[in-house]
Amino acid sequence: MGTATAEETIPGLINEVERLFRAHHGLVFRTAYRITGNATDAEDVLQTVFLRLAGRNGSAQPLENCESYLRRAAINAALDVLRARRGAATLPLEDFQAEPGLAERRELRDGLRRALASLNPEAAQVFALRFFEGYSNGEIARLLGISQVRVAVTLHRARRRLQKEMRSYMGGKQ
Repeated sequence: MGTATAEETIPGLINEVERLFRAHHGLVFRTAYRITGNATDAEDVLQTVFLRLAGRNGSAQPLENCESYLRRAAINAALDVLRARRGAATLPLEDFQAEPGLAERRELRDGLRRALASLNPEAAQVFALRFFEGYSNGEIARLLGISQVRVAVTLHRARRRLQKEMRSYMGGKQ
């Protein structure tokens, strides 16, 4: 039994990442888009997730639950994008030319995204899985390998923190 050389391993790795991309790119993009609210950012997340996957698979460790791994990776990468643009509080020009109230709703969604980026990674991930992806607490517990009680407590704390952040963002209005 011989050891595979780099020349033998790399084509197999590229084929596997390509197969996974073809099978799951929609899931990763949709997950990222729900969190970032921006197609360009979601495309960046898509690229980041599969580049990270290619780097991870270089270790030749197979993924136990590919869909779960990719969804979690998309959430984490999307949260990274939100954290990176947390300071940018500008609204695109087209929002001001649209129907009345649209700019306010967009600003509110952007405020929620910035508040979400301020949560710790586990809380942000649990919140995103529950409220953006629609998973139940039991499903989240299984996906993340934690107890349902921990999911419920994390969600409760995340919601309270987000409410507090949104109140301060809205100037104390409720």
